[in-house]
Amino acid sequence: MSITLMLALVVTMLGTAFLSGIFGMAGGLILVGILLALLPLPEAMALHGVTQMASNGWRGLLWRRYVRWRAVGVFLAGCAIAFALWSWWRFVPPKPVALIMLGLSPFLVRLIPSGYKPNPEVFLHGALFGSLSMSLMLLTGVSGPLIDTYFLGGTYERREIVATKAICQVAGHGAKLAYFGGLVEGAASVDPLMAALAVASSMAGTSLARPILERLSDTQYRQWAGHIITVIAVVYLAQGAYLLIWP
Repeated sequence: MSITLMLALVVTMLGTAFLSGIFGMAGGLILVGILLALLPLPEAMALHGVTQMASNGWRGLLWRRYVRWRAVGVFLAGCAIAFALWSWWRFVPPKPVALIMLGLSPFLVRLIPSGYKPNPEVFLHGALFGSLSMSLMLLTGVSGPLIDTYFLGGTYERREIVATKAICQVAGHGAKLAYFGGLVEGAASVDPLMAALAVASSMAGTSLARPILERLSDTQYRQWAGHIITVIAVVYLAQGAYLLIWP
Protein backbone atom coordinates (compact mmCIF):
# COMPACT_ATOMS: atom_id res chain seq x y z
CA MET A 1 0.00 0.00 0.00
CA SER A 2 1.48 3.36 -1.05
CA ILE A 3 2.11 6.24 1.37
CA THR A 4 -0.35 8.44 -0.55
CA LEU A 5 -3.10 5.86 -0.20
CA MET A 6 -2.32 5.40 3.50
CA LEU A 7 -2.55 9.15 4.16
CA ALA A 8 -5.82 9.39 2.24
CA LEU A 9 -7.25 6.52 4.29
CA VAL A 10 -6.09 8.10 7.56
CA VAL A 11 -7.91 11.36 6.74
CA THR A 12 -11.01 9.39 5.73
CA MET A 13 -10.94 7.31 8.92
CA LEU A 14 -10.56 10.42 11.08
CA GLY A 15 -13.59 12.04 9.43
CA THR A 16 -15.79 8.95 9.51
CA ALA A 17 -14.91 8.26 13.17
CA PHE A 18 -15.87 11.85 13.99
CA LEU A 19 -19.27 11.37 12.31
CA SER A 20 -19.82 8.06 14.09
CA GLY A 21 -18.77 9.64 17.37
CA ILE A 22 -21.70 12.05 17.11
CA PHE A 23 -24.44 9.74 15.87
CA GLY A 24 -23.03 6.28 16.57
CA MET A 25 -23.61 5.54 12.89
CA ALA A 26 -22.87 6.49 9.28
CA GLY A 27 -19.08 6.70 9.56
CA GLY A 28 -18.56 2.99 9.10
CA LEU A 29 -20.99 2.92 6.17
CA ILE A 30 -19.13 5.68 4.36
CA LEU A 31 -15.75 4.12 5.13
CA VAL A 32 -16.64 0.67 3.84
CA GLY A 33 -17.88 2.17 0.57
CA ILE A 34 -14.54 3.94 0.11
CA LEU A 35 -12.53 0.86 1.04
CA LEU A 36 -14.53 -1.32 -1.35
CA ALA A 37 -13.78 1.16 -4.13
CA LEU A 38 -10.04 1.11 -3.42
CA LEU A 39 -9.25 -2.42 -2.23
CA PRO A 40 -10.24 -6.05 -2.95
CA LEU A 41 -13.27 -7.11 -0.90
CA PRO A 42 -11.51 -9.37 1.67
CA GLU A 43 -8.77 -6.78 2.30
CA ALA A 44 -11.30 -3.97 2.54
CA MET A 45 -13.38 -5.94 5.03
CA ALA A 46 -10.37 -6.85 7.19
CA LEU A 47 -9.11 -3.25 7.38
CA HIS A 48 -12.64 -1.98 8.01
CA GLY A 49 -12.95 -4.48 10.86
CA VAL A 50 -9.79 -3.16 12.55
CA THR A 51 -10.89 0.45 12.15
CA GLN A 52 -14.41 -0.08 13.41
CA MET A 53 -13.35 -2.18 16.39
CA ALA A 54 -11.11 0.70 17.49
CA SER A 55 -13.75 3.36 16.83
CA ASN A 56 -16.60 1.52 18.53
CA GLY A 57 -14.47 0.21 21.37
CA TRP A 58 -13.22 3.69 22.24
CA ARG A 59 -16.74 5.13 21.90
CA GLY A 60 -18.11 2.43 24.20
CA LEU A 61 -15.39 3.21 26.74
CA LEU A 62 -16.10 6.96 26.65
CA TRP A 63 -19.83 6.41 27.25
CA ARG A 64 -19.57 3.19 29.30
CA ARG A 65 -21.95 4.34 32.07
CA TYR A 66 -24.76 4.55 29.50
CA VAL A 67 -24.38 0.98 28.16
CA ARG A 68 -27.51 -1.20 28.51
CA TRP A 69 -25.79 -4.52 29.20
CA ARG A 70 -28.89 -6.72 29.06
CA ALA A 71 -29.59 -5.53 25.51
CA VAL A 72 -25.95 -6.16 24.61
CA GLY A 73 -26.07 -9.74 25.91
CA VAL A 74 -29.21 -10.71 24.03
CA PHE A 75 -28.04 -9.04 20.82
CA LEU A 76 -24.67 -10.81 20.95
CA ALA A 77 -26.33 -14.18 21.53
CA GLY A 78 -28.14 -13.72 18.21
CA CYS A 79 -24.86 -12.65 16.60
CA ALA A 80 -23.13 -15.83 17.80
CA ILE A 81 -25.76 -18.06 16.21
CA ALA A 82 -25.47 -16.31 12.84
CA PHE A 83 -21.65 -16.30 12.96
CA ALA A 84 -21.59 -20.06 13.53
CA LEU A 85 -23.84 -20.65 10.52
CA TRP A 86 -21.93 -18.34 8.16
CA SER A 87 -18.56 -19.71 9.32
CA TRP A 88 -19.76 -23.10 8.14
CA TRP A 89 -20.97 -21.78 4.75
CA ARG A 90 -18.12 -19.25 4.21
CA PHE A 91 -19.92 -17.31 1.49
CA VAL A 92 -18.61 -14.02 0.05
CA PRO A 93 -21.17 -12.20 -2.17
CA PRO A 94 -20.33 -10.18 -5.30
CA LYS A 95 -19.72 -6.51 -4.52
CA PRO A 96 -22.90 -5.20 -6.29
CA VAL A 97 -25.08 -7.65 -4.38
CA ALA A 98 -23.45 -6.67 -1.08
CA LEU A 99 -24.12 -2.97 -1.70
CA ILE A 100 -27.76 -3.53 -2.72
CA MET A 101 -28.41 -5.68 0.36
CA LEU A 102 -26.88 -2.98 2.52
CA GLY A 103 -29.02 -0.25 0.97
CA LEU A 104 -32.26 -2.21 1.20
CA SER A 105 -31.98 -3.16 4.87
CA PRO A 106 -33.32 0.05 6.53
CA PHE A 107 -36.23 0.30 4.12
CA LEU A 108 -37.24 -3.31 4.82
CA VAL A 109 -37.25 -2.60 8.57
CA ARG A 110 -39.48 0.45 8.01
CA LEU A 111 -42.03 -1.73 6.22
CA ILE A 112 -42.66 -3.67 9.44
CA PRO A 113 -46.11 -2.80 10.89
CA SER A 114 -45.96 -0.37 13.81
CA GLY A 115 -47.10 -3.03 16.27
CA TYR A 116 -44.05 -5.15 15.38
CA LYS A 117 -41.38 -2.45 15.31
CA PRO A 118 -38.07 -3.52 16.90
CA ASN A 119 -37.48 -2.73 20.56
CA PRO A 120 -34.06 -3.31 22.19
CA GLU A 121 -35.81 -4.11 25.48
CA VAL A 122 -37.59 -7.17 24.02
CA PHE A 123 -35.60 -10.42 24.27
CA LEU A 124 -36.82 -11.95 21.01
CA HIS A 125 -36.20 -8.73 19.08
CA GLY A 126 -32.62 -8.58 20.34
CA ALA A 127 -31.83 -12.17 19.35
CA LEU A 128 -33.49 -11.79 15.93
CA PHE A 129 -31.84 -8.50 15.04
CA GLY A 130 -28.52 -9.75 16.40
CA SER A 131 -28.67 -12.67 13.96
CA LEU A 132 -29.76 -10.47 11.06
CA SER A 133 -27.13 -7.83 11.80
CA MET A 134 -24.33 -10.39 12.00
CA SER A 135 -25.49 -11.92 8.71
CA LEU A 136 -25.47 -8.51 7.05
CA MET A 137 -22.08 -7.74 8.63
CA LEU A 138 -20.48 -10.84 7.12
CA LEU A 139 -22.14 -10.36 3.73
CA THR A 140 -21.62 -6.63 3.26
CA GLY A 141 -19.01 -5.57 5.82
CA VAL A 142 -21.40 -3.40 7.86
CA SER A 143 -24.81 -3.73 9.46
CA GLY A 144 -25.30 -0.03 10.17
CA PRO A 145 -28.68 0.71 8.55
CA LEU A 146 -30.25 -2.33 10.19
CA ILE A 147 -28.77 -2.01 13.67
CA ASP A 148 -29.30 1.77 13.68
CA THR A 149 -32.98 1.36 12.86
CA TYR A 150 -33.25 -1.33 15.54
CA PHE A 151 -31.87 0.85 18.36
CA LEU A 152 -33.87 3.90 17.25
CA GLY A 153 -37.02 1.78 17.63
CA GLY A 154 -36.87 1.76 21.42
CA THR A 155 -36.96 4.48 24.06
CA TYR A 156 -33.24 4.78 24.76
CA GLU A 157 -31.85 8.30 24.99
CA ARG A 158 -29.09 9.31 22.53
CA ARG A 159 -26.10 8.40 24.74
CA GLU A 160 -27.59 5.01 25.61
CA ILE A 161 -28.09 4.30 21.90
CA VAL A 162 -24.53 5.33 21.00
CA ALA A 163 -22.93 3.45 23.91
CA THR A 164 -24.95 0.22 23.67
CA LYS A 165 -24.63 -0.02 19.91
CA ALA A 166 -20.90 0.62 20.12
CA ILE A 167 -20.37 -2.42 22.36
CA CYS A 168 -22.50 -4.57 20.05
CA GLN A 169 -20.54 -3.36 17.04
CA VAL A 170 -17.16 -4.22 18.57
CA ALA A 171 -18.16 -7.88 18.65
CA GLY A 172 -19.67 -7.69 15.18
CA HIS A 173 -16.61 -6.16 13.56
CA GLY A 174 -14.35 -8.55 15.46
CA ALA A 175 -16.28 -11.47 13.99
CA LYS A 176 -16.02 -9.88 10.53
CA LEU A 177 -12.25 -9.51 10.94
CA ALA A 178 -11.96 -13.20 11.86
CA TYR A 179 -14.24 -14.17 8.95
CA PHE A 180 -12.46 -12.22 6.22
CA GLY A 181 -9.03 -12.43 7.82
CA GLY A 182 -8.84 -16.18 8.15
CA LEU A 183 -11.97 -18.21 7.46
CA VAL A 184 -13.09 -17.47 3.89
CA GLU A 185 -11.27 -18.35 0.70
CA GLY A 186 -8.90 -15.57 -0.36
CA ALA A 187 -8.56 -14.32 3.22
CA ALA A 188 -6.65 -11.07 3.59
CA SER A 189 -4.08 -9.78 6.06
CA VAL A 190 -3.91 -6.19 7.27
CA ASP A 191 -0.72 -4.12 6.95
CA PRO A 192 0.50 -3.58 10.57
CA LEU A 193 1.35 0.09 9.97
CA MET A 194 -2.02 0.77 8.33
CA ALA A 195 -3.74 -1.03 11.18
CA ALA A 196 -1.96 1.15 13.77
CA LEU A 197 -2.84 4.33 11.85
CA ALA A 198 -6.44 3.16 11.57
CA VAL A 199 -6.71 2.63 15.34
CA ALA A 200 -5.17 6.03 16.14
CA SER A 201 -7.35 7.87 13.62
CA SER A 202 -10.52 6.20 14.85
CA MET A 203 -9.84 7.01 18.50
CA ALA A 204 -8.97 10.64 17.69
CA GLY A 205 -12.10 11.20 15.59
CA THR A 206 -14.31 9.61 18.24
CA SER A 207 -12.85 11.79 21.02
CA LEU A 208 -13.32 15.00 19.02
CA ALA A 209 -17.01 14.21 18.54
CA ARG A 210 -17.91 13.78 22.21
CA PRO A 211 -18.69 17.48 23.01
CA ILE A 212 -21.05 17.71 20.03
CA LEU A 213 -23.10 14.68 21.11
CA GLU A 214 -23.43 16.23 24.58
CA ARG A 215 -24.96 19.39 23.08
CA LEU A 216 -27.55 17.59 20.95
CA SER A 217 -31.04 16.97 22.29
CA ASP A 218 -32.62 13.50 21.91
CA THR A 219 -35.09 14.93 19.39
CA GLN A 220 -32.34 16.45 17.26
CA TYR A 221 -30.35 13.23 17.47
CA ARG A 222 -33.23 11.05 16.27
CA GLN A 223 -34.18 13.43 13.45
CA TRP A 224 -30.66 13.66 12.08
CA ALA A 225 -30.02 9.94 12.53
CA GLY A 226 -33.12 9.03 10.50
CA HIS A 227 -32.14 11.37 7.67
CA ILE A 228 -28.56 10.07 7.61
CA ILE A 229 -29.67 6.43 7.43
CA THR A 230 -31.97 7.17 4.48
CA VAL A 231 -29.39 9.16 2.48
CA ILE A 232 -26.64 6.57 2.89
CA ALA A 233 -28.97 3.67 2.07
CA VAL A 234 -30.02 5.37 -1.18
CA VAL A 235 -26.38 5.98 -2.12
CA TYR A 236 -25.53 2.30 -1.63
CA LEU A 237 -28.54 1.17 -3.63
CA ALA A 238 -27.48 3.44 -6.49
CA GLN A 239 -23.85 2.29 -6.28
CA GLY A 240 -24.83 -1.38 -6.22
CA ALA A 241 -27.26 -0.98 -9.13
CA TYR A 242 -24.60 0.85 -11.14
CA LEU A 243 -22.04 -1.91 -10.61
CA LEU A 244 -24.63 -4.55 -11.44
CA ILE A 245 -25.63 -2.90 -14.72
CA TRP A 246 -22.18 -1.60 -15.73
CA PRO A 247 -19.66 -3.95 -14.08
